[in-house]
Amino acid sequence: MEQENQSVLDKVRAAQECVWINPDREDIDQARKSLELTMADIDDAERRLQRFAPFIEKKFPETAPRGGLIESELVEIPRMRERINEKYGSGLKGRLLLKKDSHLAIAGSVKARGGIYEVLKHTEDLAFADGILKPGDSCAKLADEECRRHFQQYTIQVGSTGNLGMSIGIMSAAIGYHTVVHMSADAREWKKRLLREHGVTVLEYPSDYSEAVKRGREQSDRDPKSYFVDDENSRTLFLGYAVAAKRLIGQLKDINVEVNEDHPLFVYIPCGVGGAPGGITFGLRQVFGDAVHCFFAEPTQAPCLLIGMATGKNHDISVQDLGLSGRTDADGLAVGRPSGFVGETVKTLMSGDFTVEDRHLYDYMRDLLDTENIFLEPSACACFQGPVMLHRLAERYLSRYHLEEKAENAVHIAWATGGSLVPPEEREKYRKTYR
Repeated sequence: MEQENQSVLDKVRAAQECVWINPDREDIDQARKSLELTMADIDDAERRLQRFAPFIEKKFPETAPRGGLIESELVEIPRMRERINEKYGSGLKGRLLLKKDSHLAIAGSVKARGGIYEVLKHTEDLAFADGILKPGDSCAKLADEECRRHFQQYTIQVGSTGNLGMSIGIMSAAIGYHTVVHMSADAREWKKRLLREHGVTVLEYPSDYSEAVKRGREQSDRDPKSYFVDDENSRTLFLGYAVAAKRLIGQLKDINVEVNEDHPLFVYIPCGVGGAPGGITFGLRQVFGDAVHCFFAEPTQAPCLLIGMATGKNHDISVQDLGLSGRTDADGLAVGRPSGFVGETVKTLMSGDFTVEDRHLYDYMRDLLDTENIFLEPSACACFQGPVMLHRLAERYLSRYHLEEKAENAVHIAWATGGSLVPPEEREKYRKTYR
């Protein structure tokens, strides 16, 4: 395995597209023994989101059709499946689905799960501590103007390349917090503008994501009434993402999809620091056990989690240590150093990691628009590298788990992480971009 890891790292150094297969993946019964978090933690997070549903519905009427729950559609994309087989010679069998976290209410990205959940948990903790909420009260009470004025004495801060900042910023501002988002140079201008329109303070740094997080944490630590959302280490964020797995059970059932040993489920998720794909993977393995196979996707210039996992160094190594720039058009994935907490947690859970060149992000974006008339931002389109490359780069994984003979019964989910809030003029720029 050490030789295989070295071969992959050689390709990573050369910024070549590759796949890393996780040699430490374990059966779920064995993996659970070493996990800090459990299914009970996911259940607790799910109940908290249900408690806040009346508040969310009151503050964000667009969530009314789902009763205040923030959830996305799961749709089949058969024409995109045909395109990737015809255009890229992928040989993909089974059904291809798109999980449209790109269209989640409020924040328009997967960060609406973890980011909003962490803000709500902190708000509930404060509300009980301050006597704003009492046992038996509805969380809808927190939408009142009196409560809003109460929360104005508190600050929430976060470091972000864009989407996490939007989820934290929009929800925090709606509750009443003074909100500060520390943004790296990779963040898109339109995301900064949208946050400011919501009354959020945006501080910009000429450096990368890790520096924005560091500066944000330092500033927050100086204020006893400030709370810092730590994307690198937060268990709360992680559990917010994990709830998605329980929601997926009913969605798969609705479209007659079975998940079991003979009907494997493959999931492909874009990865930055690791929180969203890590939390989703943790939830999926808890729910579907060994029948689900979770792959991450990262840019060739910023595959921080792959490097952390393949070297075993996790947070103690950066992409720059291997001679990579960390710069990528996939702004949400422009992270140089992975989360050590996530790396340790998914070590026995994830299946592998694909890397993708920026030019292919735009190709996949146009392919999806042409075939299904669905727009995703470029970073979200990293999710298609898995189904495109699975049978070309991951043959030994398929062979190891005897998955080739089950290919016709397989279901593949490309997890779309963002895009619905991208302004029309930015979409047009993306559509015309070729690398």
